[in-house]
Amino acid sequence: MPHILHLDASARPGLAGKDQHGSHSRNLSHRFVSQWLARRGQDSLTYRDIGQNPPSIINHDWIASSFTPEEQREPWMREALAESEQLVDELIAADVLVIGTPLYNFGMPAALKAWIDQIVRPGRTVDIDDSNPLDPYVPKLADRPRHAVILTARGGVGFDVGGAMAHMNHLEPNLITALGFIGITRVHQIAIEGQEVGGELLAESVAQGLNKVDALVAQLQRALQANRTPEPA
Repeated sequence: MPHILHLDASARPGLAGKDQHGSHSRNLSHRFVSQWLARRGQDSLTYRDIGQNPPSIINHDWIASSFTPEEQREPWMREALAESEQLVDELIAADVLVIGTPLYNFGMPAALKAWIDQIVRPGRTVDIDDSNPLDPYVPKLADRPRHAVILTARGGVGFDVGGAMAHMNHLEPNLITALGFIGITRVHQIAIEGQEVGGELLAESVAQGLNKVDALVAQLQRALQANRTPEPA
């Protein structure tokens, strides 16, 4: 039974179209999850609003603890990693990772970067093979098919691949690199643009984005059903 991990990274707590100054990225991610569960109510969900409750920024104690072998960690080290352990456990349990995030100043919000820093962990999500100095990193989350769905909202236009502003978009490329590093390589992207422009341009982009979300839900559910391992009789 597939499990979904849903993250929202927008600083705006509401939903666009329903709440004043609501978030377009939250609107996309909530559409995805609601459509998914409407079709497959038996699937499970973990939700984290990291936009309103950001993960801790890593510090010296976290780094020292993370790079100390588990069996050698002192109690304070385990405490320093407690939040990270929970976030990593949530990610490992997920078959579908849904990230709703705006583009802030050409990159990801600080809260989402803090989450990335907490879940890229030696020994938990990536191993280091010292015998291969040219390519020592071994992703641990490639053990089974996992999908990442990146649902983005942008103020400007032209940030898609091939667009006039694509070279200034460091959000999706950064996320894809970090997730691929730990083994999540099945990535799907949907974005809406034009919040700063508004009007028909934004309305059309939102409508197209919601339609793409609905189509992606159906596509992924078919793919997961096709790849489902039969349960023993």
